[in-house]
Amino acid sequence: MSLKKYFLFLLLFLSVTTLLAQQPQKPSSVEIYHQIQKLNFLGSVLYVAAHPDDENTRLISYMANHIKARTGYLSLTRGDGGQNLIGTELRELLGVIRTQELLEARKIDGGEQFFTRANDFGFSKVPDETLKIWSKNEVLEDMIYIIRKFKPDVIINRFDHRSPGTTHGHHTSSAMLSIELFDQTNDPKVYPNQLKYTSIWQPKRLFFNTSWWFYGGKEKFDKADKSKLNNFDMGVYYPSFGKSNQEIAALSRSRHQSQGFGSTGSRGDEIEYLELIKGEAAKDNKNIFEGIDTSWSRVKGGSIIGNLISEIEKEFDFKNPSASIPKLTEAYSQIQKLEDEHWKNIKLEELKKIISACAGLYLEAVANSQSTTPGSTLKVKLEATNRSDQKMVLNTINTHPASVNTMSITPLENNQPTYFDIELKINLNHEYTAPYWLKEAGTVGMYTVSNQENIGIPDIIRTISVTFLVEINGVVIPFERKVIYKYNDEVKGEVYKPLDVVPVATSSILDKVKIFNSEKSKSVGVKIKAGKDDLTGDAFLTAADGWKVFPKSIPFQINKKGGETTLYFEVTPPKNSAEIIANSYVVVNNEKLDKEQINIQYEHIAQQQVLAFSEAKFSKLDIIIKNEKIAYIMGAGDEVPLYLSQMGYEVTSIKPEEITQENLTNFQVVILGIRAYNTVEELAFKQQLLFDFVKNGNTMIVQYNTTGKLTVKELAPFSLKLSRDRVTEEDAEVRFLAPNHKILDFPNKITSNDFKGWVQEQGLYYPNEWDATFTPILSSNDKGEEAKNGGLLVAQYGKGHYIYTGLSFFRELPAGVSGAFRLFANMISIGTKTN
Repeated sequence: MSLKKYFLFLLLFLSVTTLLAQQPQKPSSVEIYHQIQKLNFLGSVLYVAAHPDDENTRLISYMANHIKARTGYLSLTRGDGGQNLIGTELRELLGVIRTQELLEARKIDGGEQFFTRANDFGFSKVPDETLKIWSKNEVLEDMIYIIRKFKPDVIINRFDHRSPGTTHGHHTSSAMLSIELFDQTNDPKVYPNQLKYTSIWQPKRLFFNTSWWFYGGKEKFDKADKSKLNNFDMGVYYPSFGKSNQEIAALSRSRHQSQGFGSTGSRGDEIEYLELIKGEAAKDNKNIFEGIDTSWSRVKGGSIIGNLISEIEKEFDFKNPSASIPKLTEAYSQIQKLEDEHWKNIKLEELKKIISACAGLYLEAVANSQSTTPGSTLKVKLEATNRSDQKMVLNTINTHPASVNTMSITPLENNQPTYFDIELKINLNHEYTAPYWLKEAGTVGMYTVSNQENIGIPDIIRTISVTFLVEINGVVIPFERKVIYKYNDEVKGEVYKPLDVVPVATSSILDKVKIFNSEKSKSVGVKIKAGKDDLTGDAFLTAADGWKVFPKSIPFQINKKGGETTLYFEVTPPKNSAEIIANSYVVVNNEKLDKEQINIQYEHIAQQQVLAFSEAKFSKLDIIIKNEKIAYIMGAGDEVPLYLSQMGYEVTSIKPEEITQENLTNFQVVILGIRAYNTVEELAFKQQLLFDFVKNGNTMIVQYNTTGKLTVKELAPFSLKLSRDRVTEEDAEVRFLAPNHKILDFPNKITSNDFKGWVQEQGLYYPNEWDATFTPILSSNDKGEEAKNGGLLVAQYGKGHYIYTGLSFFRELPAGVSGAFRLFANMISIGTKTN
């Protein structure tokens, strides 16, 4: 086996392993060689769509790895309005998860990630509605700014701007805005304030990434005339990676775990098609960069650099990558002289990574704790290890914030680690770690980001860092490393986590929705968490006039950083129905601290900290519940059981294997969580037991499932067919089709007022065909559409009742929507005798 083939085999072997998302990259010789090849391509392409998971990862991987272009994905939103298959986080918290999933996807397919301020407010059927809620001008402004910064030669839209109403309104809007901005990015009169931070730019071409889906089916697409479309084969095999382009794309797409987009890679030819929408047509329909100089000649003084990098690529020694360092540092010096700031900065960063990788240069700054607080002193251990024969010297380090520590010039000998201990004084006014787009109050459709320079940045902005200034061949190169935290886990081994700046104390109200169905007081817990040792202070819970909270404050003491204590206040509601937002806060050393800390932890993404105002909704409801015992079968994940318990029900979560005839005798009601029949395979073997449970005089409530793969042949004891029907206007009029039905009258009288204040959407994936045994209860529709009558269906089966509902209770209950609680109580009590 040749040496080169050996390294290809080694990379293939290593690629099957999975590393934690936070661990630093340690590229192999083959990966370094791939990075060197990309140094010699000065062209860029930007893919544009609306949400995480909209992107064509095959195309992104192809452009980044085969064409070797700088490739970006601009997702207008962070996917806040989607569902969550891996946990209970929704809205902004789900947006944080999906942001990280996209960043992990880009690490795999080689792209870069960008976002606008647009908030994914939920499904929208037409772009007119989308652009009204989003604030069209602000989204357009962000897109233009990102394009001026990224400077793509080519833009590719995922969606067709000519098909409003045929797909998600966000999808069509992304394409429409991309078309509109194409002729504006080069106009200095358009958003001139942006030019303080960037410069005008004109892309060469704009394409639409068409496919069979837009033709109404594969058969129609096969017959269509595609002679004028640009096309190229996605089925490239990369021997250096041991994978096909589709296999890389599948790994990338599989990072979208919260949306259930695990994908199996394929092999073989696969043609992708692009339709030119704007710009100059290319004669070669397989080269979207035709007529664009993508060599170093496109920048003044760049030819000599291109020749030098070509030599480096030609002479690269897979066994000894460090042999390339002298010429790489020469290229670094040459690039520093360029006038073109755009390509200069991009290629300098690429070169630094390559030089570091060639030398096996390991630089790291590790804090002694995962979190720190403003005004504190953070201890950090530095490591600098050169694992090559290349001579280099660590001249100095720069820190942010500044360190009072000093160090002498230190030679970095081959494979001899150098360690330093430093202390960083965190400024009293240092910002807490949190997603920057959540720090200011936004609207339903837009996040607020006051700092123009932050627009487009995908991730949390972390500023605590150490810059190692290393002299190599007379060239001083700054290598910046963010300060992180790591520890050894007995099972996982080395675990990395980002460093967070936290308040000295945070508080959270345990129940985010507290239901009061009488005038009796209830105990409300407030959890306090310490951000430092020896914490003392006072905790407060505040509510609106008419609500009584006792005591006014409670003193607390927590000895250890990270420690928690829970304090309890007695809250008495007013006589009349009311809904309020209650807040908790603590006072430490006369400083009021009103934030709640939310940590999001999943194996496939980096740990995330979100800081939000500590609040909860208190509802004095005119609601009656009975004493039904409920078994809840979780599906994709929701918090409905928690809120049913809040209402006063006895709720038991049962696993599929616990569904037995004997176990079910302990309950009067079985409720299936959202998408249970999409996600729980075992239900296929338990369905008859559940139907028998109903037949024997009990109640079964099934919440929404999608039209995708179902784990059962029959959803109900009678014929029932799902559709993609949905009512996205949460304030759409609700009409009662069966006004005298028990479910609208017992134990609570349901009126039109119970559908006021619903959030995001009324419901989704309604059935559109059902057996005559079912009684449709409600009717509603979005403006201009036909009535949707499948939101709540009730059928008597034997002695019991089967209920199917597409109403979005999984959103309404956590939002504290009183009518949703009242209607759900009636669904539960449908089998209970009226007195």
